[in-house]
Amino acid sequence: MTVVILAATGVWNPFPRMWDWVDRSEPISEPDVVWQQRVGGTPRSVTIAGDTVVVEQRTRVEARSLATGSQLWERKADWAAVAGGDRDPVVAVGKLLVKGYELLDPATGAVRRRDDRAVAVWTYRDLLLDVRCVAATDCTLSAWEPRGTRPLWTAFLPGVHSGLLADNPELLGTRRLDAPRIDDGVAGPEDVPPLLGFPVDGRVHVVDTATGRVLQNVQPGREERLAVIGGRLLRIRATSRDGSCYFDISAVDPATGQQVWRRTGVNLRTADYAGCVQREDPQGARNVLIGVGPDGREAVLDGYDGRLLLVGADGEKLLAVDDRYALVRSADKRTIVGRELGVDRAGWSRPAGGKSGAALTPYAALIAEEKPSRLIAVTPAGGRELVVLRTSANALAVGPNGMIIGEGREIGYVRWGAGGAVVPPAAGDGLPGPGPGGTRLPPSQQGDCGPKNELCPGGG
Repeated sequence: MTVVILAATGVWNPFPRMWDWVDRSEPISEPDVVWQQRVGGTPRSVTIAGDTVVVEQRTRVEARSLATGSQLWERKADWAAVAGGDRDPVVAVGKLLVKGYELLDPATGAVRRRDDRAVAVWTYRDLLLDVRCVAATDCTLSAWEPRGTRPLWTAFLPGVHSGLLADNPELLGTRRLDAPRIDDGVAGPEDVPPLLGFPVDGRVHVVDTATGRVLQNVQPGREERLAVIGGRLLRIRATSRDGSCYFDISAVDPATGQQVWRRTGVNLRTADYAGCVQREDPQGARNVLIGVGPDGREAVLDGYDGRLLLVGADGEKLLAVDDRYALVRSADKRTIVGRELGVDRAGWSRPAGGKSGAALTPYAALIAEEKPSRLIAVTPAGGRELVVLRTSANALAVGPNGMIIGEGREIGYVRWGAGGAVVPPAAGDGLPGPGPGGTRLPPSQQGDCGPKNELCPGGG
């Protein structure tokens, strides 16, 4: 009896190997992961940051080695977000109801920069933005290189949303398609868009992210919703007539105020049909929009010039889209097809169930299947398998060489090629090609200088 009591209270453990067996977790996938660890709490977000894995939990954040899964550091924080790319990542952390944030080194947890006044932070692969307010109508937006010590530019904003906003408050852009068992932030931070739309007191302030110049300060009309996508300010008008909603989209160049393209009859799914009131951002990703034509077929539009990049067949369903590719479920719900936007030819296809979800990242296209439960990663361009996992876990983060999956408090790392799948060449099969300076171009600008000429020397 004494032995049992001492063991239960932790004073003495006479059977260390037995208790290790009790605490050991079952593998979360087959084939097995490279490593599997139990973190301190259920992850709210997981991001691959260089050679580390950053795990945000409810009241703390921790970093683990991507190679071994061992914990590198841990600290208390109410929110955390990763900025920077594979070579220069940082972790922004802060506390709710407290101004300011700290930028940490992902490998060591050391503080690289500290701020004690910011009320909001936006994190991207190539930029970090923060905003601080001396009064409700007097705020300053600043842009920083992820590891920079001085702001690249500052801009005046006449306020922000009320309250303290923590990390990545919503701006007026696109709304991503959801996918079961694939985390919304699986792709990690993205490149900063050329323009951002900040909603302030019912108006939209359009900021050029290359210079910090505020290009527009616009009040939407009564039947309008505004969005900033692909370097354009979109005015989306929904009118109720004859028991239906009629849509009109016009795109304006914020630098000149001139209309550059217009389309009618395309439903961007911004209205809930209760009097055609638009309460949602348009669906899409980065520089592209998803709409539904009058014939009920889904289409992908280029936000920069309004081109139709893809028009689906009857009954097809878009599952995921980015600047280069789209994943489409066939009308009979038995196949997923990968298509390159703006290219009029058949892409790759593979069998899939009717409830399959999908997502696109810079490194892989993900497919989540049910009955049986599987996670599949393939190359976006050719559909070559990178890994096929028999698992009920979720896809949490994707990096150049593998992905993090998780179930409850358990997370694990899977390398491409596990289970005999084909590993792509080192250059990255099917990845969007970088433009000048490493910036990835919108679909209408492959090979030239981008929406604002910002991708060429002396541009912008």
